[in-house]
Amino acid sequence: MYQSFYGLREMPFNITPDPNFLYLSPTHQEALQHLKYGVAEKKGFIVLTGEVGCGKTTLCRHFINEIDDEKYETALILNPRITETQLLKTILKELGAEGSMSRSRSGLVQQVNDLLLEKIQAGKDILLIIDEAQNLTFELLEQLRLLSNLETDKQKLLQIILMGQPEFKEILAEERLRQLRQRILVHTELKPLNRIQIEQYIHHRIAMAGGQGIPFFTSWAVRWISWKSGGIPRIVNNICDKSLLSSYIRNSEVVTWRDVRAALKEIKTLDFK
Repeated sequence: MYQSFYGLREMPFNITPDPNFLYLSPTHQEALQHLKYGVAEKKGFIVLTGEVGCGKTTLCRHFINEIDDEKYETALILNPRITETQLLKTILKELGAEGSMSRSRSGLVQQVNDLLLEKIQAGKDILLIIDEAQNLTFELLEQLRLLSNLETDKQKLLQIILMGQPEFKEILAEERLRQLRQRILVHTELKPLNRIQIEQYIHHRIAMAGGQGIPFFTSWAVRWISWKSGGIPRIVNNICDKSLLSSYIRNSEVVTWRDVRAALKEIKTLDFK
């Protein structure tokens, strides 16, 4: 409703992980550099953790868009609530495997190995990226560890990025996962945004949507958003979207703390601090 009123090309505060809207805060910049370093140096396992809504998926999509398509090929798994057999089949499918797939797990592992060797010989580096890694079972994590052992005389055949919520760190700390834990050479964590970063984040998204200083969030509006969102970008988006609707209803180009308060009243399903 408010998009045309404010002269925006698109909605600025959608919660979809659009890499074009990524705001690179210091914590996001640091995480991105860790990803680039881990992949460039072929560190094997890379772990990215962060609270729900902190932007892990958006950052990873930005990273995928930045890497050289000529050099890297990626397999992306968004829902890891699968079996070991389904995992192997998904990897084969994501990497464009042709022909029938084996019915046995050992046969699937051999097919994965053969396909990875084929890609490596063609000059490709292979990235397996798994989102929501906190949902991986022990059996799946063990299967991933075994896949990470696939190698030639000179290099590993597969690099694996695991993205998960903070509890994933607790899972990795379990004694039975010590062999996997020893293979994780790069671990980075996204932190919530502070008030100044939230203000920059809001201005950034409005500018990316085509706004030229309008709509404008007052400093007190930003303070309220910072306080109530806990610095989580997804929650910031939700509050800002409802706040803009409130401002639009008032026929105003300025979003005030009263608009934020109205937005918070409308959002009843979120657990605000």
